[in-house]
Amino acid sequence: MSRLAEHVLIVVLTLVPPCAQAQSPPNIAALTGLAPVAALPNSPEGKAALDANLKITGDIQSGALAQPLLMSFPEQQKFALRDSFITDGNATQLADGLGSKLGAAYQERAQYKDFQTFTSVAQSVADFIGYTNNIAKSDSNAGKYFFANATTNGKTPVSEAAAAILSAHGGVIDVFGKTYGRPAGSRGADAYGNSRPFQTEPRLIAFRSEDYFGRPSHSLDWLRGPNQNLFDSPSYPSGHTTYGYTEAVVLAILVPERYQQMIARAAEYGNDRIVVGAHYAMDVLGGRATALHAVAHLLANDPAYVGQTRKNPAVLNEMSHGSGKDIVITDYTAALKAARADLHAYLSGACGDTIATCAAADSGRFKDPAANEALYSATQTYGLPVVHRSTADLKEDVGTLAPEAGHLLTAAFPAITLAEANAILTETQGPGGGFLDNGSSFGVYARLNLYAAAGRAATLAATRVRTEAINPSPTQSDR
Repeated sequence: MSRLAEHVLIVVLTLVPPCAQAQSPPNIAALTGLAPVAALPNSPEGKAALDANLKITGDIQSGALAQPLLMSFPEQQKFALRDSFITDGNATQLADGLGSKLGAAYQERAQYKDFQTFTSVAQSVADFIGYTNNIAKSDSNAGKYFFANATTNGKTPVSEAAAAILSAHGGVIDVFGKTYGRPAGSRGADAYGNSRPFQTEPRLIAFRSEDYFGRPSHSLDWLRGPNQNLFDSPSYPSGHTTYGYTEAVVLAILVPERYQQMIARAAEYGNDRIVVGAHYAMDVLGGRATALHAVAHLLANDPAYVGQTRKNPAVLNEMSHGSGKDIVITDYTAALKAARADLHAYLSGACGDTIATCAAADSGRFKDPAANEALYSATQTYGLPVVHRSTADLKEDVGTLAPEAGHLLTAAFPAITLAEANAILTETQGPGGGFLDNGSSFGVYARLNLYAAAGRAATLAATRVRTEAINPSPTQSDR
């Protein structure tokens, strides 16, 4: 029996179609957390935020807003075209955040041969990535049609529990479509609601470059088709961003030496959705919060998040989407431990040195910490105005509101305690009062600054390890 067999139960089941399922408890939690967007038209502050959302999105997409990118804007446009393809089966396109040596080693083993066929580093890593991504993706996907027209798929009404969320917030559907002059079904609009920037912005910059596979492509190919048709795909929240942050955090936790760089890569990936014209700033912020919320609950082994049956097409040998196997992870901590051991064994062998040494060798675009921090900071709120005055000047206690959030740090830096991790998240949290920061536990995730928090956590953990090595505790001495 493998190390993971006790905790990962492989079963073959026929799943109930998503449209026939009621929203799961995690879906309801995510929808509740994302729902403040639906109430924005109800206040002057909300209306101002919606106006700013359109303008900031357009300025980023056109290049009028000079962001602190890690490459020139024309180069970032080309990269955004590559980032339009999602390598959710193995996270390989995000792995350049691991650095020159580790990233190259990872991508050598984990590849996408074409749109569907891909390989993985190890089965434990494939299972860990696949399960995590599917949990977060379910929450993100639940929001698409919910906020567009209160359905699960454009046609099937949501459950009563989900419908009550909009009522409780005084929210309305199709906020972006109605606010930006493209209500659902109108000419040029999304048929279901929440039309995307390429449908609502007065000006769209289209460009040519190569796609992820190096083939000649055009940005419109990934907006209107044929590569990806988003014309009738509601905008909020960003599924790409949910994937980007989910799998970037997974790689950050598996390789803590590259935690901050992986967070910078997630920020870049989400921002690229604005650059290509697919999403608003609010979509990206919603996708980020959704990802961090889901991963934190998984790391806490929350019973509502573990033990679910999820399709995982990522297996060690080449497989395609739609095939593969169904998995159930009942102990997420054990699954993490197995994935980390197998990944480290592969990476250290491939790079020919220790993980720490190979992680430090980086000649790529993430080599400058100051540039990484500037990029992340620019995407923390995108400069959107305050909506919730009650939290604008308040430092929210993460340990009280969202105690599981600390696992986002302790999973990578086990030398610190959960209480210390939550204190760090509290101290480093970004500006308050954003459109999701309404005082809820989910709202806290919208203002977490994992880039800054990881830096402090790594320093504290390293100091503690050195101190323990010099002055071991009695328990350690006895061992």
